[in-house]
Amino acid sequence: MINRIKALFSENPVDISEPNTDEVQAAAAALLVEAACMDGNFDDQERKSIIILMEQHFNLNDEESLTLVAEAENIIQKAGDLYTFTRVIKDRYEPKQRIDMIEMLWEVAFADGNVDYYEANLISRIAGLIFVSDFDRGEARKRVMARLGRS
Repeated sequence: MINRIKALFSENPVDISEPNTDEVQAAAAALLVEAACMDGNFDDQERKSIIILMEQHFNLNDEESLTLVAEAENIIQKAGDLYTFTRVIKDRYEPKQRIDMIEMLWEVAFADGNVDYYEANLISRIAGLIFVSDFDRGEARKRVMARLGRS
């Protein structure tokens, strides 16, 4: 799995014309880590949130989730754009799954108790790149806030 993650984000990525769950997991993890890093502080609460989300959405165990998040963190430090990650999500996910991805991003943004401007802006940009409307992005935020007991 890790080799496919590295290949996805290498200078010569693997052919993504064939569906591959590992690539979707890697892209999702990278976007979630990017959201966590956006405020300049990738803390334990955000890391734990991402690990839980990866386990829930992709049926991964703790070790797989930890490895995926660590690899995503390394990749994010080297990556210069979101397109590589968002392209995989846009191409592989149905519209409902893309909205779920936005909800996951909001959960990470809210993990430390505060969504700052940069995190909200990143989620807006990602939503545009994966073709999630502003309305659906806002509704996803409301659902996450309700789930987390935020007003």
